[in-house]
Amino acid sequence: MLGDELYVIISRDVNVNHKPTPIIPESQRLEMVAALKPVDTALLGSLTDYFEPIEAIRPDIIVLGFDQKFKEDELKEALSKRGFNPQVIRLPAKSGSYYSSRAIAAEIIERQKKNQTID
Repeated sequence: MLGDELYVIISRDVNVNHKPTPIIPESQRLEMVAALKPVDTALLGSLTDYFEPIEAIRPDIIVLGFDQKFKEDELKEALSKRGFNPQVIRLPAKSGSYYSSRAIAAEIIERQKKNQTID
């Protein structure tokens, strides 16, 4: 266990520029993540400053997904310049895991194709 509370910051659609724009809108992604049992609080990221919600939460630990673009050392340095020093951890990739709405949609489509009957 890494902490007592789990906050999840959902990327804003307009800020996703390192991969294709999500096919599920940010409001729906927020609702889905907020509904997950382990999540205490889900919130949308800032439109202008990635660090704004982190500064508001002031976490002791930040956990990055394996596919997030931040480099741990650069993130630690940027946060230190803003006056705090949380531990930064990156999760490893897990095979068979779905980490993007595109991967989930592709799997749904594939399963539907397999379940269709030909008359």
